[in-house]
Amino acid sequence: MIVVRTVRTGDVDALVALAQETGPGLTTFKPDRDALAARIARARRTTAGAAEPHEAGYFFVMEDTATGDVGGVCGIETSVGLRQPFYNYRVSTVVHASQDLGIWTHMHALNISHDLTGYTELCSLFLSPRHRAGGVGGLLSRSRFMFLAQFRERFPQRLCAELRGHFDADGTSPFWRAVGSHFYQIDFNAADYLSSHGRKSFLAELMPRYPVYLELLPDAAQRCVGRTHADTIPARRMLEAEGLRYENHVDIFDAGPVLECHIADLRTVRESAVATVEIGARDEAGDGARALVSNTSMDDFRVGIAAGTVRDGAFALAADEAVALGVAAGDPVRVLALRPRQA
Repeated sequence: MIVVRTVRTGDVDALVALAQETGPGLTTFKPDRDALAARIARARRTTAGAAEPHEAGYFFVMEDTATGDVGGVCGIETSVGLRQPFYNYRVSTVVHASQDLGIWTHMHALNISHDLTGYTELCSLFLSPRHRAGGVGGLLSRSRFMFLAQFRERFPQRLCAELRGHFDADGTSPFWRAVGSHFYQIDFNAADYLSSHGRKSFLAELMPRYPVYLELLPDAAQRCVGRTHADTIPARRMLEAEGLRYENHVDIFDAGPVLECHIADLRTVRESAVATVEIGARDEAGDGARALVSNTSMDDFRVGIAAGTVRDGAFALAADEAVALGVAAGDPVRVLALRPRQA
């Protein structure tokens, strides 16, 4: 069974190998063993309730329980910007008009913003190409919403997700070439590395002091604003299906979109339900219904996909599925039908 579970200390080698498969632009998942080990330790402190508010964050791995292969990761930062600033650009509209000349102009500007400070952030979503089939990507992305729904009291009201922006075929960002490279005087990967390791003072020291007018940028850079990397489009669709929306905030490096919503408005929070596990009593209705199913353990949280629906407050699991999810007959599980409810 493919499951997404809470990260463990022994996962560090597998994560270093997996991070080698990422390309530029994924700021929060780099092939740095020390950084990954530190992140695992921070996640374990968070689940134990021992992390400070500014450092609290959760980290999950996707594992094939039959082989032990780790093929994906995802994360949740509880409250961004409490110690290290959380910068992004807000895309605003600027209107100029002259009654004497009868001229009216409508332009767009990028303004440095701290608007998302204190939001919960979805981050570090990466799925190895060898697993990009059979709905596994949906499991990986949606697993975080199951966690948010189960442990709602641990998170604030609002949620955001920075998506990777557009890159050319040669792996460079047109937006970075037009904007960031002139202000920071280092290449994209160097800036990305420093930012991902919490060394953000250079941003405050060197970033633009005034709005950047989009219409003054090259066409290629303008087209990047709010545009999603080709590899990240499926993830964006899943997030939008869950309820997140683009609200005119973009990443300061590659201008990738930031999606936002209230956690209470997430489909998973609204529609998932807790049921009791039954073992072996397979639903024979044959309607093809499938669901996300998670246990309710903070320390060893696990979520996977199983066939069936909640009936009379119970959900049936095969014996091997129950083992993979770390549950037994009579235990509670959270269940979300993969198909949304009809309005």
